Amino acid sequence: MSNSYYFKPVDQLTFADNWMFQAVLRDKEICTEFVERLLHIKIKNVEYPELEKSIAPFYTSKGIRLDVYLKDEDKVIDVEIQTYPQEALGKRTRYYQSMIDIDSLMKGHDYTELKDSYILFICQFDPFKTSENSPGLPRYTFRTRCDESPNASLNDNCLKLIYNASAYRQEKDPLVRSILHFINTNDPGQDTFANRLSSLVETLKERDTFRQEYSAVNLHDRDLIRMAKKEGVKQGQAQAKLESAITAVKSFNITPQIAAEKMGVPLEELQKALKES
Repeated sequence: MSNSYYFKPVDQLTFADNWMFQAVLRDKEICTEFVERLLHIKIKNVEYPELEKSIAPFYTSKGIRLDVYLKDEDKVIDVEIQTYPQEALGKRTRYYQSMIDIDSLMKGHDYTELKDSYILFICQFDPFKTSENSPGLPRYTFRTRCDESPNASLNDNCLKLIYNASAYRQEKDPLVRSILHFINTNDPGQDTFANRLSSLVETLKERDTFRQEYSAVNLHDRDLIRMAKKEGVKQGQAQAKLESAITAVKSFNITPQIAAEKMGVPLEELQKALKES
């Protein structure tokens, strides 16, 4: 197993890569159109797209990092990109939702003043896949429902929308389909907006500031991997590798996929151990 931490070179980044995704959506105009297409809402006025907003109301709480967090006059919207499966997606959206609300309330608002909330996940895979031969649905929309009475509503104004880019062919809305196609294939096709996204991706790759920031972040991640390895008891033993991987995820916020790969343990084994720990 290599002790080096691999990260994708800048020139190989696509819009679907987390760091590039965040950088492209720093453009308020592009961010607005992107969200309007996927959520089918109008954004009146973007106060700010605050990237990787850290929400940790108390120092003892488990903070979260949001890819893109923006506010409208009456909406709060979290946008996430995922290129590989992560465990407990449903609970992840639940936790994001709760932290966003707490963040708002801690600014002095009453709960009756909470804005409409949207959690938007764009995945390159089907997170609800039940068949190897099916790409699944292109979108999954979740609202609070009453089992006994469909007409009863909590009016909590919360919506969670999860897109499956791999099923872009099944998406009926052409504007949404073009974005999902671009995210899944990195081919903007004939869509004008997708071509704007693609063009900005290439422009960012040439910017020295972007390249320097990207390199700095990955140097930091390499340091975290090395620190996590030192926390393991003895390298080379299966149990030690598993313990190091658990430490990487829990103590240093390394994703399970990267921790499993770098520590040389099966991802399924690591995910099971995390659930039990």
